Amino acid sequence: MPKRGDGFPARQLATALVLLCFAVIGVAAANSRSTTDAPKAAPAVQTTGFVGDETCSTCHDSQAKGLHETLHGKAQNSKTPAAKNGQACETCHGAGQKHVESGNKADIKRFNALSARDANDACLSCHAKNASHVEFQGSMHDARNVSCVTCHSVHNPKSAKAQLKTVSATETCESCHKQEAMKVKKAGHMPVREGKMECTSCHTPHGSTNVRMLKVGNTINEACASCHAEKRGPYLWEHAAGKENCASCHDPHGSNNDRMLVAKAPMLCQRCHISSRHPPTIYDGAQLTAASNRMVGRSCVNCHSQIHGSNSPSGMRFLR
Repeated sequence: MPKRGDGFPARQLATALVLLCFAVIGVAAANSRSTTDAPKAAPAVQTTGFVGDETCSTCHDSQAKGLHETLHGKAQNSKTPAAKNGQACETCHGAGQKHVESGNKADIKRFNALSARDANDACLSCHAKNASHVEFQGSMHDARNVSCVTCHSVHNPKSAKAQLKTVSATETCESCHKQEAMKVKKAGHMPVREGKMECTSCHTPHGSTNVRMLKVGNTINEACASCHAEKRGPYLWEHAAGKENCASCHDPHGSNNDRMLVAKAPMLCQRCHISSRHPPTIYDGAQLTAASNRMVGRSCVNCHSQIHGSNSPSGMRFLR
C-alpha cells in the first residue's frame, strides 16, 4: 500500500507542468505583441521625378495665377520642403516628370478624376492636423462620397474665406440641401437670408460626434439652448415634448407658422393632447364663430403661457 505522502511528488510535477504551460503561453503572447505593436515603416518619400512649379505654369498659367492669391498659394512662400524646392504644385498633384514627357493626363493626379476617398486622402494629408477636420473621415458627408473638392476650390475660389466654390457657405450648402434652403425662404425662418447667421453657425460641415453634425451639445436641445438660454431649464414642471426634442414643435430651418412651429395651434397641441379636459377632437366651426381664445391669437398658449416649462409650484398645467 502506498503511503499518504507518496502522492506529493506527482502533484508537484503536475503543478510544475501547468506553470510551464503558462510561461510558454506568456512568452508567445509577448512575442506576438512585440510583432504587432512594432512601428510600421514610414512610406518611402519620393525624391525624383519632380519638375517644379515653373514648368507646371508654362501650360497651366491660369491655374497658377489663380492659386497665387489663395491660402495654398501663400503656402508656397513657407518653409516647407516642397515650397523651398519650388514643388508646391506637385505637393498635391504628384511628381510631374512623367506627365510632362508623355503629355498624358493620366500621368498626373487630377482631382476632378479622382474618387471622393482618394481626393479626401490627399487633402487630409495636411488638413487632418486642423481640429475642425479630424472628424471628417466617417462623417455624414464622407459616407455620402462628398469630397473636399465638392465644396472647395484650390485654384479659383469665390468666397472671402475657406476657398469655397460659391460666395458664401450658405450658398454651398444650398446646392445640395434644397429642402432646407426652401424652408429658409418661408415666413418664419432662421435669420440666414438676412445674413445674421449661416448654416455653419449651427452645423460643422467637416464632421461631428453630435447628431445632425451640430457644432455644440450632444442633442438638438443643447444646440438650441446655446442661443435660447431662457428655454434651457431645468424646470419644476417640464413639458415632455420640449424636454425630449425642440424639433417636436419647431422646425429649425423655417415654417409658415408662428414661431417656426411645425403645425398651427391648436392642431399642433392636439397631435399629443387628443383628450384631456378639452374636446378631444379638432375644435369645430362653432369655436371659430364664437371667437374662442382656443382658436385665435396664440390659441392654447393664450392660457398655457409657460409652455416650455414652469417653475411655479402651481404650474403643473403651464398656466404660470
